[in-house]
Amino acid sequence: MKIAVVTDSTSYLSAEDVERYHIHVVPIPVVIDGRSYNEGVDITATEFWEKLRTSKSFPSTSQPPLGEMIELYQKLGDEGYDTIISIHLASTISGFVNSLRQVNEHLTNTHVVVYDSQITVKLMGYLAIEAAKMAANGQDVDAIIKRLDEVRATIDEVFVVDDLQNLVRGGRLSNASGFIGSILKIKPLLTFDDQSHEIVAFEKVRSRKKALLRVEDIFADAVSQVDYPLRALVIDGNDPEGGDNWVKQIKTKFPGIPIEHSYFGPVIGTHLGEKALALAWLLDTNKA
Repeated sequence: MKIAVVTDSTSYLSAEDVERYHIHVVPIPVVIDGRSYNEGVDITATEFWEKLRTSKSFPSTSQPPLGEMIELYQKLGDEGYDTIISIHLASTISGFVNSLRQVNEHLTNTHVVVYDSQITVKLMGYLAIEAAKMAANGQDVDAIIKRLDEVRATIDEVFVVDDLQNLVRGGRLSNASGFIGSILKIKPLLTFDDQSHEIVAFEKVRSRKKALLRVEDIFADAVSQVDYPLRALVIDGNDPEGGDNWVKQIKTKFPGIPIEHSYFGPVIGTHLGEKALALAWLLDTNKA
């Protein structure tokens, strides 16, 4: 059995990771003022934020054409991959996963296992890397999916956003009504709900500084409750300096936990807005 791993551009994998683990990345389109850009191909995160400041309308996102996905899968089949594990952003924020459920009826030379990551950003990237490592080591599909389920179950995250307008306009916040109309200094904390896997706002904190400290408290509580090693991830929306400072602060408080700094690219940035910050954590698969 030869297994290929496919994911989408919201995994925000580095070019080095993509090449090292032989992961195939499908760009998600983002539309700005009527023009469609393929994330990571013809628009970078920096270019996106620059365009956003001068755009006349709120940006939107769409799905890659199904025909292009079928072509990619067929091509991988032609290369000898009889099975493809295709890992994509949460079905609660995009219909892409559900659209892909029908691809196998159009394929003749391979079989696609569509996997809902129930998340996005580099957290999903970690799942793709884990699948690719296991495939390279000769593990079968059942073992890989079981492992992905195990790792996915350890993922948790808290987002700090400046305001909710982007999420509300994009229809990505399930409980928006209770958190709208807050004064400017109130910072909502968001997460993916463990049961519904939808983005929900669960707490309001006065000021960004206090919000970040509150997230650290939540993380500390999580660390104290698990019996397995964790790795952490700080993610910023066009605020690399703020992200770097937070990484240093977290490293000081949690010296035994490896932490990486990633970013919100155009597609996810469209919904979270500029200056959003997140802290996420999951099983450290390098240790367990």
